[in-house]
Amino acid sequence: MSNINEYNWDKLLKIKTSGRDDTKADQHCYPYEPTPYCVLERLANSGYIKKNNCVIDYGCGKGRVDFFLSYQTRCKSVGIEYDERIYKDACNNQDTAVSGSRTEFLLQKAETYSLEKQEDRMFFFNPFSIEILRNVIARIIQSYYAEPRQMLLFFYYPSDEYIAYLMTVDELTFVDEIECMDLFEGNNKRERIMIFEIGNE
Repeated sequence: MSNINEYNWDKLLKIKTSGRDDTKADQHCYPYEPTPYCVLERLANSGYIKKNNCVIDYGCGKGRVDFFLSYQTRCKSVGIEYDERIYKDACNNQDTAVSGSRTEFLLQKAETYSLEKQEDRMFFFNPFSIEILRNVIARIIQSYYAEPRQMLLFFYYPSDEYIAYLMTVDELTFVDEIECMDLFEGNNKRERIMIFEIGNE
């Protein structure tokens, strides 16, 4: 992964999202660590997210996923963040970002968020524990039954625990995987985006 690429994208998007932050991390809410831009490039080029989609970024941190995908695909995006200090960083980025008008940020716990009917794409980079994930998935499924639509869930760098749970959810169907292992050294098999679907087009 090139630090130059990370810097250049931040500069192009007019945001500041680099660096890890584990100030408020605990056993349930994991540290802030931005998704590498090279991974987001693969996701944006996959065709799964388009202009008429709306992405929910669970544990959005400083908003990198939201700003990048909104810029590259012209989708709308909503970032959910529970840490007030990091949420403020996302809002500050929104003021300067080239794609800020298509993004929104909410200071809220992920497991309490009720989806709107137009929200149909969800992104996760291991933001929280399996206990919280169960509650979040339950709300996503609840939203699907209230407003049936094709919904895609993207899991970057998924843990074995996440995968084992997701494979047991009846409403979820594994549909594809975006390989990212070649982008990094070490042949880490977790370097991928697993895609699950609820409903059909």
